[in-house]
Amino acid sequence: MPEADAAPKERKDFAVKTPQKEIPAFYLRGTEGQDWGLKSRMARIFNPESGRTVMLAFDHGYLYGPTTGLERMDLAIIPLLPYVDVLMCTRGALRQCIPPECGKPVCLRSSGGATILKEMSHEMLSVAVDDAVRLDAAAVTCQVYVGGEKEHETLRNLSQLINEGLRYGIPTLGVTAVGRELARDSRYLGLATRVIAEYGAHFVKTYYCAENFDEVAAGCPIPIVIAGGKKLPELDALKMCHNAVQQGALGVDMGRNIFQADDPVAMVQAVRAVVHGGETPEKALDLYNTLKSEGRKTRKAR
Repeated sequence: MPEADAAPKERKDFAVKTPQKEIPAFYLRGTEGQDWGLKSRMARIFNPESGRTVMLAFDHGYLYGPTTGLERMDLAIIPLLPYVDVLMCTRGALRQCIPPECGKPVCLRSSGGATILKEMSHEMLSVAVDDAVRLDAAAVTCQVYVGGEKEHETLRNLSQLINEGLRYGIPTLGVTAVGRELARDSRYLGLATRVIAEYGAHFVKTYYCAENFDEVAAGCPIPIVIAGGKKLPELDALKMCHNAVQQGALGVDMGRNIFQADDPVAMVQAVRAVVHGGETPEKALDLYNTLKSEGRKTRKAR
């Protein structure tokens, strides 16, 4: 029988006395039992060194149209790409505005069906998972209105997205959408995040609450990232990031608090310093102000 390769037999080394190295346990909670492909995608989303993520949300247009700061996504988002871990966006924005060579993983907004002019909780799945595969999505996502009038519909959307995503090893992000009538307290957020996890989502996006957020995070067996929400003063936004990760969140999915900042490029780097670098909000604000000043000098020199 011919040799399997042309190398001389005496050069082969099977290291028969060295035990085979086992793959270590996966570093993200609730993910160890998943298939290799899904864990690989999660490792693109959550930095393996810090275990955390800075996601940039700019999917606002599917509800609000040309949101302030996103009137021109090609001008607003491209300068931020080097400083974020993940892009959270719609397929239209991705195809039309984001260069494929940027190399950033994408969490693809996969729900829609209403705008700010109508009842926003009345959603459907608007993107087929096979299109997410064509777009090389690292994850898919939809909103869930726990306690809302359309709770049943959005939980059904979540279930369908999880089921279809698992066929391809694509993780699902469940987003807790809170209407005006629901309080963003630990009792509600704990309920909503736990429900999403129990349905089989692989990570969850929710809001930060000042009281007992650590209990929300502890009661959710999958990674939590926090939403930035409405625009806050820079120091307040950085404090929210810091407090959330100190209390169990594994990152942020921020939009308006970055692209509506006076200097978005400086702000995203300050957020990154908090999430990945463990900086205090005050030191991160100093970084923001320094980068902002340097940016103005550079623009003036041009």
